[in-house]
Amino acid sequence: MRAFIAIQLPEDVRNIISNIQDELKQTQSDVKWVKPENIHLTLKFLGEIEQDLINKINSILKGITQKSSSFNLCLSSLGAFPKLQYARVIWIGLTNDKRVSEIANDLEKEMLKIGLPSESRPFSSHITLGRVRSGLNRKALVEKLEFLNKNLSFPSTEFKVSSITLFKSTLTPQGPIYEVIFDCPLSSNNTLSSQR
Repeated sequence: MRAFIAIQLPEDVRNIISNIQDELKQTQSDVKWVKPENIHLTLKFLGEIEQDLINKINSILKGITQKSSSFNLCLSSLGAFPKLQYARVIWIGLTNDKRVSEIANDLEKEMLKIGLPSESRPFSSHITLGRVRSGLNRKALVEKLEFLNKNLSFPSTEFKVSSITLFKSTLTPQGPIYEVIFDCPLSSNNTLSSQR
């Protein structure tokens, strides 16, 4: 099955991101937008995996989550890969994301041990909003991204990360359907660590 490991986002945060997508959609640019219900923070894309790896992945996730307490994240600026002027993937970044990188790097090392290949690029924590399909209205899209970056503020978007999830992804003509395989809660002894 096709699978990935991610952090689920609260509904109110997904709604804020959906509103940003609506602003960007006004440019009429050719972008395949991520459906609001599918918006998440990817930690590791696994690709096609064999069923017999599921239990091993579950054990790895449990090991990582048991030694890592819950923490808070906050949405930050908009960006694009490879860069704004030549946007191929539009994303929103995060502040206070050191813990995300640590977990992603732990996953990378552990997945390699069970035969899943490493990413070719270093991990960069971001939430994908959409993928640009052509140059149609690209200038308007770039201008809108720059405008929103200057004028958006995210004072109320702090959210708590309390688990890591393995998802199954089924590709359909209407877009991917994500299904939770299992959800591993982070350790709850977070009083000190979330305030550091």
